[in-house]
Amino acid sequence: MAGLSDDFGDRLIAFLPNLRRFAISLCRAPDTADDLVQLACERAIANAASFEPGTRFDAWMFRILRNLWIDQLRRDRTAGPKDDIELYEGKLTGDAGTTPEHRLLLSDVWEAIGKLPDEQREVLLLVCVEELSYREAAGILGIPIGTVMSRLARARANIAVATGINDAAGRSSAQDKVKIDD
Repeated sequence: MAGLSDDFGDRLIAFLPNLRRFAISLCRAPDTADDLVQLACERAIANAASFEPGTRFDAWMFRILRNLWIDQLRRDRTAGPKDDIELYEGKLTGDAGTTPEHRLLLSDVWEAIGKLPDEQREVLLLVCVEELSYREAAGILGIPIGTVMSRLARARANIAVATGINDAAGRSSAQDKVKIDD
């Protein structure tokens, strides 16, 4: 990476796992995700001079990656379906997957995430997994903050329904409200 600052190169290398995770969430295929990450890195290196110090590096990289994915989708519009998220089942590690019950629930959640519309899945992963603010996610996706919030709410509700998680007791909806006569 001649000509680039050491700091830029170090930040890019340290950010690769995050980029790959987001790429997999978009395309659901590790080999395609790896290609997408490589293209994003190439684009970032080629445009390193346009990166403004003081701005969020992660948001800049996510935007590059997402734009590349959209470009690829446009090119491949006539192609068949990509790999399913079920290919990643069993590759999750950590305490959350140690008991059979946890693995089942985690499997249900991944299946529910995989069935979300692309717009909801993108928002969910940027906000909940990558821990970006609503404003940052809105900037990356090029949508209003209110749209981020509504897509996130719908994604969470869809996952709750798909996994059998009930609304918290004590919450009420407009349908539950009863008019009280005086």
